[in-house]
Amino acid sequence: GVFYEVVQSFPRVEENVRVDSHVSSHRWRRHSESLKSVNTNRASMGQDSSEPGGFTDLLLEEGHDNTTQIEEDTDHNYYTSRTYGPYDSTSRDLWVNIDQMEKDKVKIHGILSNTHRQAARVNLSFDFPFYGHFLREITVATGGFIYTGEVVHRMLTATQYIAPLMANFDPSVSRNSTVRYFDNGTALVVQWDHVHLQDNYNLGSFTFQATLLNDGRIIFGYKEIPVAVTQISSTNHPVKVGLSDAFVVVHRIQQIPNVRRRTIYEYHRVELQMSKITNLSAVEMIPLPTCLQFTSCGPCVTAQIGFNCSWCSKLQRCSSGFDRHRQDWVDSGCPEESKDKICEKNIDTTETPSYSTTTLLPTTTKFRFLTTTRGSTNSHLPTSLPTEDDTKIALHLKDNGASTDDSAAEKKGGTLHAGLIVGILVLVLIVAAAILVTVYMYHHPTSAASLFFIERRPSRWPAMKFRRGSGHPAYAEVEPVGEKEGFIVSEQC
Repeated sequence: GVFYEVVQSFPRVEENVRVDSHVSSHRWRRHSESLKSVNTNRASMGQDSSEPGGFTDLLLEEGHDNTTQIEEDTDHNYYTSRTYGPYDSTSRDLWVNIDQMEKDKVKIHGILSNTHRQAARVNLSFDFPFYGHFLREITVATGGFIYTGEVVHRMLTATQYIAPLMANFDPSVSRNSTVRYFDNGTALVVQWDHVHLQDNYNLGSFTFQATLLNDGRIIFGYKEIPVAVTQISSTNHPVKVGLSDAFVVVHRIQQIPNVRRRTIYEYHRVELQMSKITNLSAVEMIPLPTCLQFTSCGPCVTAQIGFNCSWCSKLQRCSSGFDRHRQDWVDSGCPEESKDKICEKNIDTTETPSYSTTTLLPTTTKFRFLTTTRGSTNSHLPTSLPTEDDTKIALHLKDNGASTDDSAAEKKGGTLHAGLIVGILVLVLIVAAAILVTVYMYHHPTSAASLFFIERRPSRWPAMKFRRGSGHPAYAEVEPVGEKEGFIVSEQC
């Protein structure tokens, strides 16, 4: 990865963050039927425009096959992608012609349009589902991608991105280069216009866009790709086309107070074929169901969506264990609870999860999404406008998943260890107190404590009596008088 500067100060950028990106070895298998053709109801966006700068102005390369090219649906576990070739009409349907929009509605980001390796936060007016998580903020970067992470750091190219074409673009080298975006309430379109590669300006300008819709669909549109993407050098900057998501693990360092280790762990990535990215092509990615859509135990543990969904009663959450809430899942002991796969009450398989079926797919293959807070999952392409951390943690794989040092078992062992120490300390204090009392009574035989114990000490001698001796007055003869309490003492004594 490479370092990016985030131009906005809020939210705070983690300047001292060192990102360790690990690719999970965990793999899922979906047992669904083969996906059929997807017919979508889209609004045309000026695909027949003859204006200068329109979508159909570009000339295809000579000798290019003019037959319809459609890449078959590809299941990426979390998304299904479909690539449309330059001669397919769908490519034109998916392109959003920003030039035909109202000028005052399209925002040109002045800083991004004139700098290199910069990124800026953009607020969304709708909830955008990304890997099952709803986003309201994104970070647009000059390098042809969108960063989706909540923790803003400098190494934005590592993971958690939406990349129509991530490369070493530098909008500052040309006056015609701009980064534009607009939001109509159901879709956000970000377009990189006439941008050049910083280390190879002579290759020409690139124009492409990414559209995020409130039903979770992601569309990549390519208007001008002057060279094969596979020929773009990745020496000074990563070259990627696809999606990625990760979870963040934070762990305290006991040896260093007030310092935490942080790891960004990439649990899934969608890598699209770069050879398919050409002039006038498009890629549509449709989200597949995830465990996060279920809001109760019964539907969660009985779900047949290709993931091993488990319910955690403490968090009241359904998860496969791999999502952005991974640390909460582990810290709350959910992996141990999920082994039973038993709900507290009888499992009601008739309960329906709170998701709705989108109307964008009239075929028998249906993709379902969480109902957003806006109350509608219908979305349309807009036809008109209304960091690195010195804190890092090694994440260990266990039981086909990742776990942290703060697991429930380790917490339980730490509690037992602390209890043993407390018990030893109490015993030492008791022994020390007994010794001190003994020493005190030895040196103070007339004290109340000493007399208390002397009075209760049993006598080891029989009762004695004294009688006057025959001779010396200082001595007296004694003889036993029986087992009586105390002694009979003569007057002489």
